[in-house]
Amino acid sequence: MILEIRKSVMSSQTKELFNNIIIYIHRYYLPSCYVVSNVGNLLSIFIFLKRSWRKNVCVFYFLVCLVINLGYTQSSILPMILNNNLKINLQNSNRLICKIFYYVSYVFSRYLPTILIFASIDRLLISSQNVDTRLYSSRRLAYFSVGINSLFWLIYYVHILVKVNIIEMYPNVFACYYDLSENYIYFLKFSTVVINLSSTTFLIILFILTFKNVRQIQSVPRQQRQQIRTMTKKDFQLLRCLYAYNIVYVIFSSPSAIFGAYTAIRTSPDLGSFQLVIENFVSSLCVCIYQISYCVGFFIFLSISKSFRQEIKRMFSSVHERTLAPTLDIEPNIAKRDPL
Repeated sequence: MILEIRKSVMSSQTKELFNNIIIYIHRYYLPSCYVVSNVGNLLSIFIFLKRSWRKNVCVFYFLVCLVINLGYTQSSILPMILNNNLKINLQNSNRLICKIFYYVSYVFSRYLPTILIFASIDRLLISSQNVDTRLYSSRRLAYFSVGINSLFWLIYYVHILVKVNIIEMYPNVFACYYDLSENYIYFLKFSTVVINLSSTTFLIILFILTFKNVRQIQSVPRQQRQQIRTMTKKDFQLLRCLYAYNIVYVIFSSPSAIFGAYTAIRTSPDLGSFQLVIENFVSSLCVCIYQISYCVGFFIFLSISKSFRQEIKRMFSSVHERTLAPTLDIEPNIAKRDPL
């Protein structure tokens, strides 16, 4: 009897601990992630839109990734902040808003890995020693790839607009959620697992193939390399940025993919209260880890690309000079005044 009481007390304390951790994550982590994502992605977009950068095909893919990051931040992270910190639940206020938020969030979450795959294919092409292969790396192909990718995911996730609605989860408790039919939940879980595993596998394969091409270029004697190499110093920096971006995405999306696979193959749908608390905690933690991949693009570019760092320095230097300019103009005028 005493053992049962102790287990019950420990269980309730553990539940409270997990719930408090989730509350602190929502209260402090999400707003920080939101601010960092918006500031970092906007700064990166400002730099990459400069003429010296935007001609590069890889930069175009990075620009698309940065816009996707901003879109995901507004459609996924912002509603969570409003709901958990300010008790403003936009998704539950209107059916149309409910459907749009879920739809946009799903579409943007699929955009990022596929754009990274297309960017990796472009770097694989341009790092080839075959001249004809390098010609396939073009802005026209990039525009076509991004357009087809957008159209595909916009059509694929139309079912979200149909199946997501404001439904009664418990008596007198309504929430914006999927259709609770068993077949649809299984379809959504398994399709998400397949898409995540496929994206990760493609990124790893393309990473290995591109790395092999670069090694082959570097193994060629320097005199011959000048004749076959079309990659500039900036291209190599962008390639390293893409390597890092792919690695970051794979690392931070893996916990969510693994947890999704676990929930998809789990045999017991009915969970106890303690198991439900743990699962909610792990789910929230995996989502927060996954969201990091949408916030760190700026820091990847800043830490790896010397050219990007120089652009950031120039930008802040020019802002600093403009700030000091009015003060410098006023001081000579003060000095010229004759004393009375």
